[in-house]
Amino acid sequence: MNPNSSTNNKKKIINDPVYGFVSIPNSIVFDIIQHPYFQRLRRITQLGLTHLVYPGAHHTRFHHCIGATHLMSKAVQVIRRKGHFISEQEESAVMLAILLHDIGHGPYSHTLEHDIVKGISHEKISALFIQEISKQFKGELDLALLIFNNKYHKPFLHQLVSSQLDMDRMDYLNRDSFYTGVSEGVIGSDRIIEMLNVVDDKLVMEEKGIYSIEKFIVARRLMYWQVYLHKTVVAAEWMLMYILRRAKELSRDGHKLFASPPLQYFLERDIKIEDFEKDTIALNHFAQLDDFDIMGAIKVWQFHEDTVLARLSKGLVNRDLFKIEISTEPFGPDRLEWERQMVQSTFNIAPDDAHYFVYTDKLVNNAYNTFKENINVLYKDGRVVDVSKAADNLNISALTAPVEKYFLCYPVEIRK
Repeated sequence: MNPNSSTNNKKKIINDPVYGFVSIPNSIVFDIIQHPYFQRLRRITQLGLTHLVYPGAHHTRFHHCIGATHLMSKAVQVIRRKGHFISEQEESAVMLAILLHDIGHGPYSHTLEHDIVKGISHEKISALFIQEISKQFKGELDLALLIFNNKYHKPFLHQLVSSQLDMDRMDYLNRDSFYTGVSEGVIGSDRIIEMLNVVDDKLVMEEKGIYSIEKFIVARRLMYWQVYLHKTVVAAEWMLMYILRRAKELSRDGHKLFASPPLQYFLERDIKIEDFEKDTIALNHFAQLDDFDIMGAIKVWQFHEDTVLARLSKGLVNRDLFKIEISTEPFGPDRLEWERQMVQSTFNIAPDDAHYFVYTDKLVNNAYNTFKENINVLYKDGRVVDVSKAADNLNISALTAPVEKYFLCYPVEIRK
């Protein structure tokens, strides 16, 4: 497909496994899909290392962004039909905002979000990408950036992109359910979108859709425990994080590790937001980085002379993952110290290196967060009420309380 071809040639159809045939709505969306920054998302898996548990979960951020854009098109038509004005320019902008909402994700999505770069969320990097693409397209994405950053005077457009009832979640729950085979994640996205409305420029859900919202919140809770926070996935993701941290430590100490040029750039530097804002060098390196850079390096690192890096890398490549324990109470310092001593004696490594093999942290499952932008229900009498306080929906009220669990990871070998 040639970006310089005629407008009619850009109205393509994509066969999506979740929705069937979906169309590219206009030429600017086509051109952005063709941009190398967006094409990189074909090489970023949506669910990181979840395929180690659910073998079908190899779908990408590219899949997801196309799907979310399709749902956005349907949402705009529903809101228009209910008498709310959305101009063609606003429609195009909100479509571009959802198309590019995940463009700032790095390799393995959330797993390495705070290890590749320091203190920068993928949302912030997405905004920087949108800003840079807009410069290249002579300002055509400026309105999309305003909507993405919630600086436009119609907040409901931003809510369609990012809120507790956005097109992002509408797509990823059904898509992740489809590819993992976990049917508990299936939601009635068509029904929910059909029940959307706007009051005082804020997104609301009509009363008739309240049970679909309840199912949506329950699906999120179940998908978090069964997929996103599955204990084996957590063990694999923490091994991946510590592989990269060890690689960065060795690089800073002067060791030359095998790595692609963009990965080398981030291994040797602690890149912060100031580096991205100063010029486009960091952003352009980030735009070249994907899952293949990471796994290609790890395959080589499993034979490195550094015992820590080699052992962790080999374990991940061969799916020889750490054992993980889950508890409702935190694991105490005595238990951690004991596990680290076992690691030191079993692997004959220095005490300072034992933390690369023993991890503990907290898992939080919060299906509906009452402290964030709420899902509001519009009653027939005109009242607007938070969904957690809606009449006779006690299940939703119960789901507003976050569930916390603690985990401890360590190598299986230390128990043999």
